[in-house]
Amino acid sequence: MVRYRSTHARALFAGASLAVLGMAAAAPAVAQDKGGAEVEELVVTGFRSSLQEALVLKRDSAVAADTILAEDIGKFPDLNLSESIQRISGVAITRDGGEGRNISVRGLGAQFTRVRINGMEALTTAGGSDASGGTNRGRSFDFNIFASDLFNSITVQKTTSAETEEGSLGATVDLATAHPLDYNHFTFVASAQGSHNELSGDTSPRAAAMIANTWGDGTFGALLSVAYSKRNLLDVGTSTVRWAPGTSFSPGFDAVNNAAGLPTTVNAAAAANNAALHPRFPRFDRYDQEQERLGATLSLQWKPSDQTLVTFDALYADLKSNREETYLEAPSFSVGGACTAANVNTSCGIADTNVLSSTINSQGVMVAGTFNDVDLRVEDRYDELETKFSQYTLDLSHEFSDSLRLHAVAGHSKSDHNNPVQTTLTFDQFNVDGYSYDYTKGRVPLITYGTANLNSPSAWALTQVRLRPQTAVNTYDTFQSDVTFDLSDNLTLKGGVSWKKYDFETTELRRSIGTTTNQETVIPAAVAAIPLSSYYKIVNFPADGLGLPSGNVSSWLAPNYQVAQSLLQLSDPTAFGGAWKLGKEPSLGNNRGVSEEDKSWFVQGDFKGDVLGVPVRGNVGVRYVKTQQDSSGYAYLSGAPVAVSASRTYDDTLPSANLVIEPTDNFLIRMAAAKTMSRPDLGSLTPGATVSVSGATRTVSAGNPNLDPFRAKAYDVSFEWYYQPGALVSVALFQKDIDSFVQTLSTTTTFTGNPFGLPDSVAVAACGATSGCSPSATWAFTTPVNTPGGKLKGYEISFQQPLKFLPGLLSNLGVLANYTRVESDIDYYATVGGVVTKVATEQLTNLSQTSYNLTVYYEDEKWSARASAAYRDGYLTRVLGQENTAVAPVAYDGTNETFNVDASITYTLNDHLKFSLEGVNLTDEFQDQFNGVQNLPTFYHHTGREVLFGVRYTY
Repeated sequence: MVRYRSTHARALFAGASLAVLGMAAAAPAVAQDKGGAEVEELVVTGFRSSLQEALVLKRDSAVAADTILAEDIGKFPDLNLSESIQRISGVAITRDGGEGRNISVRGLGAQFTRVRINGMEALTTAGGSDASGGTNRGRSFDFNIFASDLFNSITVQKTTSAETEEGSLGATVDLATAHPLDYNHFTFVASAQGSHNELSGDTSPRAAAMIANTWGDGTFGALLSVAYSKRNLLDVGTSTVRWAPGTSFSPGFDAVNNAAGLPTTVNAAAAANNAALHPRFPRFDRYDQEQERLGATLSLQWKPSDQTLVTFDALYADLKSNREETYLEAPSFSVGGACTAANVNTSCGIADTNVLSSTINSQGVMVAGTFNDVDLRVEDRYDELETKFSQYTLDLSHEFSDSLRLHAVAGHSKSDHNNPVQTTLTFDQFNVDGYSYDYTKGRVPLITYGTANLNSPSAWALTQVRLRPQTAVNTYDTFQSDVTFDLSDNLTLKGGVSWKKYDFETTELRRSIGTTTNQETVIPAAVAAIPLSSYYKIVNFPADGLGLPSGNVSSWLAPNYQVAQSLLQLSDPTAFGGAWKLGKEPSLGNNRGVSEEDKSWFVQGDFKGDVLGVPVRGNVGVRYVKTQQDSSGYAYLSGAPVAVSASRTYDDTLPSANLVIEPTDNFLIRMAAAKTMSRPDLGSLTPGATVSVSGATRTVSAGNPNLDPFRAKAYDVSFEWYYQPGALVSVALFQKDIDSFVQTLSTTTTFTGNPFGLPDSVAVAACGATSGCSPSATWAFTTPVNTPGGKLKGYEISFQQPLKFLPGLLSNLGVLANYTRVESDIDYYATVGGVVTKVATEQLTNLSQTSYNLTVYYEDEKWSARASAAYRDGYLTRVLGQENTAVAPVAYDGTNETFNVDASITYTLNDHLKFSLEGVNLTDEFQDQFNGVQNLPTFYHHTGREVLFGVRYTY
């Protein structure tokens, strides 16, 4: 992977670390050593205490697991749950809008990781920009739904045991909220912060509070916590969507005129330009986002005796946001098709575009060029998004005797994502001469617009109105019960049953006349007659920190959704003869559902003892699960869409074993082996096939409800040395033999003669009046299939050390560090000439081969400071690339490396009051996506640094 900006980022972390060291030198004398007797009696608290307690949990666990504990009541060292989890070895995160959204563990992406909240599996999904995946319709857990203040522990279990439910190929993540009986007295905690973002210039509030008490001599307790935050974000950069050759948009650049003088035929003299990769949408982007996050927990506990504990937990979260995306772009580079008399003077596209000059590098990329007859576009897209999550669990633990125990959990969770407004308006300006782009200057291009008038409403025309409201709902109902029986002090038997019902449903509506025909380019005459001067705005493009080459524009005209919404009556389906009426017909692929009913049982034996004088412990067991799967979607029958459904049943037997050997005091050897499974992603299970046209993107997707799950054999061995309290050196080796894998086969070809056997009439209906769209145009056809998979292997190194051996105040320092290296060999397949063919052997998608974390901290009675760095290597997101062709191969798409630095400092005034200052994303990392080995930029955005100042009160 190509890497950028690492030198600057590492220097910034070094500076933050030196600041922590400087605090050690400057700390007040109150932190001085008070004498041996007093030091031995001193209770370790705060961040250092949480680290030490987490090591105890890790050491005592029979499985390989890492835990992060809140350093104080409800306070994590990071603002977002995923950002806390990334401190664990083997964990890497992906970000959206400047904050963590998903995690991968040991190279396996978010869809392979199960998340449990208070012991019950759950799934939360949100929406995002197209570059970050849009609406989450898969199994990936979106951690940005929750404020970290709601939780007091996170555990990542990297090896499995029979008592842990199935479904994870990567890891099982347990999130736990606080419980009242954890506190033996009345407790109240409140915090308030202000968060200032340097790019947006906005300062926003954050607040959290928790109150807990117990009654009846500690037999009953109640706890309530609330967290609220508001954030105004500016997300700025450049994008291209993808890079493609002119041959993908036949007839390509400089098409030869026919007898009527219309460009219609491939020009042999333009072969070099048409064979080179060029940006499909060279553009500048500005996203303005407002976000509100509210969360609350309620916990009631009743302990009528020492043998019985009943716990009721309720969790609620509400993430609201609105996002406005504005673009200045050139769409004609991705519009194919022969010109006609009707469109030659407007939206003909690439056939009418003349290349005046071009620079094609040695990798076959047109990195710069000047053109005539280029069509320009300005877009304004407005989204209103909300995800509401609720979960209720009832947990019962009872001891029948000293040797017989029962545990049962029942619960319900629902994640309801709603995107009721997703509206895009586009203005186009046609046949601009002298347009040029230049990508030789780095990730950000120089773009000039020739004869275009970017700021005059009279130069533009309304060309599209897109209305795309959508939803995604995930529901879990769970009951599980297990019994534990101690046969002896050294042998325990466990057994249990579990029932789980999971339902997923998603919808999307678009402008519709009751058919699949794309209506987004249909502009009613009465709407076209409304002058654009009535609903436009000027967009200012902030260049701070972007590295924008001189000569670029700093502002442009764009549609104004806020005015157009009322002026054009966009929310009225009867307005303008029903032009804004919505239906599911043009977007059938996103109207689907999956239901799964899982029934399982397990038996497990836990053991401990000595073998030849060496302490050993562990477990061995087996889990059996049967899955009933029902899915629904749409298919085409005689060219017409019809609703279809499919059902199937499959089962898995999953043995597992974990062994811990302690050959000497404080030195552990762990070994684990297991069979694991992870169910296919939801989008792959849709029956039938659907056709979609969105601008210049034309896709045909077929699902496969008969897919087998991902299945693998996992092997782990680790060596852990706890050489002093709070210290650890460990090395872990792991390998996963992935036997059953799921890949999406793709082929790019004309709709005519397509591999799914669909008639041309389906394409004609879907295209409607969209320019460049026809059965003879290039379409992307995809379908998921099971493939053999491959091997994944790697190692982790972890180091944790309180520097107590240093003299004086330096003894308050400490270090945490971990390093992970992962490699895989996965064979990738595609449809070539109608035959499924292996086309590449590459790393697993979403796998970063290298990642590491480093934290330097200082803590005494008054001051606490930390500087943390998290690095993630570049990774692939698709093999082969979406625009791969034989003429211009694109081996893969991916995301480049990131190096994030955060820092914080806290001053404790007294037992009740603390003041804090934090810096987040101090490196101002860019989200940097690319195409191919050429590392062609497709999305390059940043959100700026944030500084938080706050106060915390504890009673």
